[in-house]
Amino acid sequence: MNNSSIKQLLEDLKNPDDTVRQEASSELWRLWFRQKGVLGLELLQQSQAFLEAGELTKAETVLNQLIADMPDFAEAWNRRAILYYILSQYRKAIADCQRTLQIVPYHFGALHGMGLCHVALGEYRQAIQAFHKALQVQPYAIENQRWILECTAKLS
Repeated sequence: MNNSSIKQLLEDLKNPDDTVRQEASSELWRLWFRQKGVLGLELLQQSQAFLEAGELTKAETVLNQLIADMPDFAEAWNRRAILYYILSQYRKAIADCQRTLQIVPYHFGALHGMGLCHVALGEYRQAIQAFHKALQVQPYAIENQRWILECTAKLS
């Protein structure tokens, strides 16, 4: 997919029409998951299956290998960040979110995830920054707005 198509999807995330936003969001996730073709997608799905089965070590092994083989695969970094979040390894998760964002600066999933990690660490200012960045990409994402309010309340 070319840059003008991605630009259009990012514009669509700001559309007042919920259906347009949903379609753009789904298409971006599809692009992220398929960035490295069938093999990359299959390995992400394999890691997700291990995760859902509670086999977190196997999920991590698959993701570690995927990242070693394809270090520019943003969604592999994002999926490992989610795994580290589940394992309460918030610093590692934040580092993986940052790697995701180096590759795909508008990855709203990684921005949201980074915010959640900062909340878990009690770092409310950093969390607010991350949720604000996520809102710049997805202004209608109510969940990020709610987190900003919660974090602001904890600071006062």
